[in-house]
Amino acid sequence: MNLSRRTVLAATGATAAISATTSATSAGAAHAQSGDTAEEHVEAAGTVGFDALLQRAETLLTGGAFDPSDADFAAAVAALDATAKGLWEALDRGAGRTALWPDLSPVTDPGNFGQSYTRLRTLATAWATPGTSLAGSAEAADALVAALRFAHDTAYNPAKRETGNWWFWEIGAPRALMDCSVLLRDHLPAADLAAYLAVVDRFCPDADRRTNSPTLAETGANRTDKAVIVALRGLLGQDAAKLASARDALSDVRDSGRNSLFRYTSSGDGFYQDGSFVQHDVVAYTGTYGAVLLGGAAYLLSLLADSEWAVADPSVSVMYEAVERSFAPVVFDGLMMDAVRGRAISRERAGDHRDGAAAVAAILLLATGAPAAYADRWRELVKGWLTRNRTTPFASLATLPQLALAKAVLNDRTIHPGPRTTGHFVFADMDRVVHRQARWGCTLSLSSKRISAYEAGNGENLHGWYTGDGMTYLYDGDDLGQFNDGFWPTVDPYRLPGTTVDTRERTDFGTDAGTSTYRPTNAVAGGAVLQERYGAAAMELIGPAGTTLRTKKSWFLLDNAVIALGADISSSDGRAVETIVENRNLGPNGAQRLLVDGVRQPAQQGWTQKFGHARWAHVDGVGGYVFADPTDVHALREERTGTWRAINTGADTGGSTDPVTRRYLTLWVDHGVSPAGAGYSYVLLPGASAAATAVWSHSRPVRIVANDTTAQAVEARRQGLTAVNFWGAGTVAGISASGPASVLVQRRGRELTAAVADPSRTLTSLTVELPFLVSRVVTADDTVSLAPGRRPVLTVAVGGSRGHTHTATFS
Repeated sequence: MNLSRRTVLAATGATAAISATTSATSAGAAHAQSGDTAEEHVEAAGTVGFDALLQRAETLLTGGAFDPSDADFAAAVAALDATAKGLWEALDRGAGRTALWPDLSPVTDPGNFGQSYTRLRTLATAWATPGTSLAGSAEAADALVAALRFAHDTAYNPAKRETGNWWFWEIGAPRALMDCSVLLRDHLPAADLAAYLAVVDRFCPDADRRTNSPTLAETGANRTDKAVIVALRGLLGQDAAKLASARDALSDVRDSGRNSLFRYTSSGDGFYQDGSFVQHDVVAYTGTYGAVLLGGAAYLLSLLADSEWAVADPSVSVMYEAVERSFAPVVFDGLMMDAVRGRAISRERAGDHRDGAAAVAAILLLATGAPAAYADRWRELVKGWLTRNRTTPFASLATLPQLALAKAVLNDRTIHPGPRTTGHFVFADMDRVVHRQARWGCTLSLSSKRISAYEAGNGENLHGWYTGDGMTYLYDGDDLGQFNDGFWPTVDPYRLPGTTVDTRERTDFGTDAGTSTYRPTNAVAGGAVLQERYGAAAMELIGPAGTTLRTKKSWFLLDNAVIALGADISSSDGRAVETIVENRNLGPNGAQRLLVDGVRQPAQQGWTQKFGHARWAHVDGVGGYVFADPTDVHALREERTGTWRAINTGADTGGSTDPVTRRYLTLWVDHGVSPAGAGYSYVLLPGASAAATAVWSHSRPVRIVANDTTAQAVEARRQGLTAVNFWGAGTVAGISASGPASVLVQRRGRELTAAVADPSRTLTSLTVELPFLVSRVVTADDTVSLAPGRRPVLTVAVGGSRGHTHTATFS
């Protein structure tokens, strides 16, 4: 299957071990610093040698031995064969060819030769896999050898100068070329292999540096990608120094570990201690670049195990911790949440299930060499994901190596499926908030002057304008296709759930080469978490150039409800401003029932109506919506048609022009033209029945106590919980704060717990006064001190805490 350039092809593996076959070609170089031959050097060390590692690299591509009678493996072989057949039939094998495939002409274009090598890898994999129509074919082997030679001589050789997208030159093409060389190593003439090693030495000689800009250190996923390339080049050339260089790049020993992949970062690319993952300096990217990094690290750990170059850095535990800290909260039944997929949301062939499958594969591969305490938990976690996802089963997305790992877990009765991840997660370092319950999840995509609202470029994600403006993703265990089933090419990009938008017409952003980001100017984005269960999140929305829109947005996330508040909605541009309560993808034929205040509404497409003073609404299969005050709510049913090409014109990831049609049900609040001080308040009740929604609307178990420019706050009396987002110094519900802050206070019996964060990151110290008498501190973070009294005052040292939560419990 053809996937995007960011698909985790490195995250492959197999449980079956294959004995080493014949050695690689004789083109390899001797050990860089020894008079002995490379194999003699390794054998003397008593470890796995080059030939065995090359066979392991082949197994990581093909999956090794498998049971051809197993239906899942048979289906995977058939899928590979079908793709390879199409590529084989279209491959130009003529002597006078100018390209390998007509749609990738001219082959000298970086995107075209990059994709050509990727297709050749698919053909080589099929040739090396038993059961395909090309398996072991002498004709296919000869054609592949000739095609690689043509691509080298015509487009990709050391004499060429980098043009266009650097990625194809330094990562995409050399990785696919090295994989092809591994698979075809016994058929490649020595001169050809030497030429291919030379081209890698030209464009990817060092995993630490950007070749076309040597002063730029590689970071994050790019560094991992290059380390894999350098390792494969070292194996094929029997160059021990190259293998050592690849291994050391993970720890960045040359630069004292400053860009090590095995350390938490505090700026720029990489994993953060709060679980965030950032790439391109300012983009939340756990779901794509993060998975690539994890997969690449897992690949090298597996590839080099038991050899002289095995990864022995104890700081590799950062990778182990990332599985549960960074990935588990953003994977829902095997799909990867779109809020952390960046511009990949616009890629037709890389939906949330496919990127989720890539992360699953990376975790399973990492588990093969991780300590049992980690690996056992991961396999239970993954088994839960695999068994619950019946919408897009992993087997339908996996390569043979990935499938082998998954089947081993599924068939092991001692591994029990883990439950869904639950809890509240504030990823302050990437402006994301994730709230997980047993049956549903809610993710908030925020942005600030620190984290981009969206990324576009190279023709990708052309309509991502509002995805970081508080877009609210609601995930339901019974509807795993919501954002994967044609959502992005068909949704109205001006009406993303949870956003408040100026209705001005926007132009495509990101049509130029290279990637671009947009960071707004607001400081507040983030929130606090109490007992890993409740959360308060806030974002000040300041519109980009061309609009004067500003507002203050809050979300309070509880056991069965999400309360959304907006205050001080202002604009002076003469255009209408809307807040989108919901915009649900109902699928190609959806006609789910809509109730408004208990009255069933029409189901025909094109129907729209304004409901004056609505109190609640309910959508079958989704849940309820309660309006804290009687609200003028607009509803619309519409059938929308779009194309993937309209949102992604990228050379290698661009979508098709085939029309996609989906039905939508939209609920929104119209704040009017040039509103001044407008607001909204509504409650999401995910999975609630219509009856439960009506009861909630009547009983109001959560009370909104403030929604203005000073603070936004709610009280959940049954839980003894008060949650406040302060926009400045003020007092609400008996709680006072000296500046902007997110505060949650819960009283249970004789104990009081407080959680405080500064989502603006503008303060050094914050004082919070509580309305309860306390006698002593039970537990408290080092950053929290208490001045006792009838109304105790907490002093919280928030400076340098990066928006993270500070907690204390009192008696």
